[in-house]
Amino acid sequence: MKHIVCFHLFNDYSGSPKVLKMVLTEILDRGYRVDLVSSVGGVLDELQGCEDLHKINYRYIFSGSPAVAMLRYAGVQIYTFLLAFRYLGCKNTFYINTLLPVGPALAGRLMGKRVIYHYHENAMVKGVFYRILCWCMQHLASGIICVSEYQRSYLKREKNVCIVPNALPETFAIRLVPNPDKAFARKKVLMLGSLKRYKGTLGFIRLAWQLPQYSFELVINDTESNIDHFITEHDIEKPVNLELYPCQKDVTPFYNKASVVLNLSDKNSCIETFGLTALEAMSAGLPVIVPTVGGIAEIVEDGVNGYKIDVQELEKVSEHIQLLLSDKALYHQLSKNALAYAKKVDVEAMINSILSVL
Repeated sequence: MKHIVCFHLFNDYSGSPKVLKMVLTEILDRGYRVDLVSSVGGVLDELQGCEDLHKINYRYIFSGSPAVAMLRYAGVQIYTFLLAFRYLGCKNTFYINTLLPVGPALAGRLMGKRVIYHYHENAMVKGVFYRILCWCMQHLASGIICVSEYQRSYLKREKNVCIVPNALPETFAIRLVPNPDKAFARKKVLMLGSLKRYKGTLGFIRLAWQLPQYSFELVINDTESNIDHFITEHDIEKPVNLELYPCQKDVTPFYNKASVVLNLSDKNSCIETFGLTALEAMSAGLPVIVPTVGGIAEIVEDGVNGYKIDVQELEKVSEHIQLLLSDKALYHQLSKNALAYAKKVDVEAMINSILSVL
């Protein structure tokens, strides 16, 4: 039986652990044995109980203090570096999800293991620390899986780098109920993001104030207490047409009651390497509005299945929301094209490509 040892730093409900869960589920179904080393408290916990999967847990909590955050991160790298040597006498592949688990990647290369990185970030726009991790990846990896052409273009390494766009698990897609007539009638604008300012949270709230004729829902990948602190810190007055929700284990109900989905990431601070929420939205037959650059822009054709608009042009975003939700024929056309694009994204092809690298 083929054996894969997977390392993922922070197990929450964001895009990279969701993709990892899908990949590992498919790998397990194909007869592989998997050891998963990650923190507790996120979507990867749902894999526990699967046959042929052994999960090694640790506690890991982000801190608002850079010094504390770095100490915690360093502690986990030392722990997973040492833990990795339990596999010294075993024949297996180390599967590193995101740039962050550099400790086990280093241990894997010291042991002569095959070390495969699934690269989800764009280190070149995330600061010096991520650039250092990206340099390490390019020197430690036996192979690198990128999720978009945009992301691949920033790597200096040429050999053993492939592009495998993300897909959605069938278990997710079958719970979506595309219905353009009902979606158009709902007049509801949805965004899923985090409390990081560059993710566009404040811009979304401003849009809710500007467009009181529509309903707005914001799902934030964080706790209620942190959301309350963010609102207090930024002195935010919440409009009556806006509903805020903390981290959700299942986001399909939100897509099933939305009309249009936004991604308002600021390209000057954060460029999306793929944009899983956009693909999820299109799988529900929902038009999307996304940034003009990055991997997320590669899956949207402007004016066909959505629009590409910078968050700096918030008035333009507002105008296109109004255009979409006032022109039923236009909405139907974009909804139809969004769903058609999503159906072309093949889960089996994605898994086959990843397994060929692993």
